[in-house]
Amino acid sequence: MAAPDPRVAELLAEFPIVDGHNDLPWALREQVRYDLDQRDIAGDQSAYLHTDLPRLRAGGVGAQFWSVYVRSDYQGDKAVSATLEQVDVVRQLVARYPDDLRLALTADDMEAARTDGVIASLMGAEGGHSINSSLATLRALHQLGVRYMTLTHNDSLAWADSATDEPRAGGLSAFGEEVVREMNRLGMLVDLSHVAAETMRDALRVTSAPVIFSHSSARAVCGHPRNIPDDVLERLPANGGIAMATFVPKFVVPAVGEWVLRADENMRAHGFHHLDTTPEGMRVHKAFQAEHPMPEATAADVADHLDHMREVAGIDHLGLGGDYDGTAFTPSDLADVAGYPQLIGELLARRWSAADLAKLTWRNAVRTLRAAEDVARAEQATRGPSHATIEQLDGPAAAG
Repeated sequence: MAAPDPRVAELLAEFPIVDGHNDLPWALREQVRYDLDQRDIAGDQSAYLHTDLPRLRAGGVGAQFWSVYVRSDYQGDKAVSATLEQVDVVRQLVARYPDDLRLALTADDMEAARTDGVIASLMGAEGGHSINSSLATLRALHQLGVRYMTLTHNDSLAWADSATDEPRAGGLSAFGEEVVREMNRLGMLVDLSHVAAETMRDALRVTSAPVIFSHSSARAVCGHPRNIPDDVLERLPANGGIAMATFVPKFVVPAVGEWVLRADENMRAHGFHHLDTTPEGMRVHKAFQAEHPMPEATAADVADHLDHMREVAGIDHLGLGGDYDGTAFTPSDLADVAGYPQLIGELLARRWSAADLAKLTWRNAVRTLRAAEDVARAEQATRGPSHATIEQLDGPAAAG
């Protein structure tokens, strides 16, 4: 392996990584039911997790959107209460490690954390099932510090279609559009990872604020439906939002996607949910991988996506969203949160400039959150909270 480029450390010291999506909270729930003494991330947790504080520091991470994800087969009040538990563990982590983590609610908070050398900790809810079709619940999550919501996870909702399920709403329903408008009024970023392409297009039509894709790559490079079509990437400059490229191998390399389908079938055959990343589930995954080696994904493959996304959307509309601790498999040279310098080195070798990399790592994400805050201030000056219900906007059947 070539010696590391000294410019990487210099770049990340000034403009650290803002990562759009890390599933550590769910891993802590699944593995130890939030017993932080069992998974003390102040030390090496590489036997169990992609994430701990030493590796975040080694990776040059300066801000992290912690996903307060719950599985989309959690429905109704179960989904809401589980999301609240996820929010609670993020706040526990921030309280437990104040020299390394600081809760951030605004772009100014992110900049202050960078100045003080601590990792800004933001939260993103992954899937509209977390609000149980309630705008008041959406507002409550915002009050608790959640600063983006992914409109769907893997399953379609009555009001928004997922990329990996049959459509139910034809994109966004009337209530789905009202969710987007209320998020704009709150200053909560609309996250379009996981959603169907038609949902992406509807959200871009409705929103008055920049959107994000917290962990999605380019469909033109890897044709997985979780990735972003070029016509949507082309609309980001007018919207002002960002697409944060993910490292999940099945969204990066087409051959890996085919392999993962077989690995998922193997998990289900052994009685596990295909997204299970507990030690028991990972043993099943690793045994399958030993018998059927996964095609390799690398930082160079992720860089191919970023090259394409820069060509289509422009450098001002790119970011990074690794999805660590939310995937069983990672690229060979981006194994955990310490791997970001490897990708930055690859981009430097491709002649990305320091100014371009500062936008990719830090500036674009901070600018996008700040713009959403500006929109919220303007909208709150002209209208109050929406009290619309899904029954009113989509009809009684939609609430069933």
